[in-house]
Amino acid sequence: MLLYPGNHGEPVAENFRLEEGELSEELIDGQVLAKTLYISVDPYLRCRMNEDTGTDYIQPWKVSEVLDSGGIGVIELSKNGHLKVGDIVTSFNWPWQTKCILDGSTLKKVDPNLVDGHLSHLLGAVGMTGLTAFLGVKEKGHVIPETNQTVVVSGAAGACGSLAGQIGHLLGCSHIVGICGTNEKCAVLTSELGFDEALNYKEPGLGERLRVCCPDGVDIYFDNVGGEISDIVISQMKKSSHVILCGQISQYNKDVPYPPPLNPQTDSILKERNITRERFLVLNYLDQEESAIVQLSEWVKDWKAEG
Repeated sequence: MLLYPGNHGEPVAENFRLEEGELSEELIDGQVLAKTLYISVDPYLRCRMNEDTGTDYIQPWKVSEVLDSGGIGVIELSKNGHLKVGDIVTSFNWPWQTKCILDGSTLKKVDPNLVDGHLSHLLGAVGMTGLTAFLGVKEKGHVIPETNQTVVVSGAAGACGSLAGQIGHLLGCSHIVGICGTNEKCAVLTSELGFDEALNYKEPGLGERLRVCCPDGVDIYFDNVGGEISDIVISQMKKSSHVILCGQISQYNKDVPYPPPLNPQTDSILKERNITRERFLVLNYLDQEESAIVQLSEWVKDWKAEG
């Protein structure tokens, strides 16, 4: 990275640079040399482009240092007693390099059989993205099977949103509505990903169209975007319903705290209707990671078998 775009700026190519260099293959005890296979580029990384991320669990990228995020790689050399050549490993802080020397204690060995060899899934549906969707719905959605609950997902065509809608159905919700930005995305949500209905927020009358989709109101809102879309959804939520506060991508280029403050009318609706809106952080549920990954793996395999 060359420079920060600033809290109000949109990232541009000039904020980054690509460098080539030689990497020594000399390792000290505990280290491994790994070849990068996949890197995860996620919306939250915009927050790491500020001098202050506004959180205590992610740190800002440093100017002129190698970027990092979630990654998957294969070990090519090892001086770590727990990791051998050929092992597939992952890390939340994988350098954006084709090869890298890493401290083996920062890596987690993963089983390719969980994803039938499709290793990229370990950064997606069977990785942190899937965990966020699954544990978000499970822990904050208060799903009660066979009670005809309606779920609305914003950012529904994104990695997390597309999974959240499908998981809502799998956990027992009866009606899933996705909100996204193009008619093509809407078609994919309903024809391929099991959403019952999908709305293009760029077309006029989102509030009225949502009311038609959810005539009895909204029980659970998986919020990935914040802003005006969330104001519209929350205005149609039932008493004692639940907002799963996963992301606020519409606000990431603005200089506001996280989660961003609500407008007074929306805040009043939350209080009057006793709607829960709690910040969801998947890192608080890592004690469930192993069992959740197994469940996500089974769902993905079942979906592929059915497809």
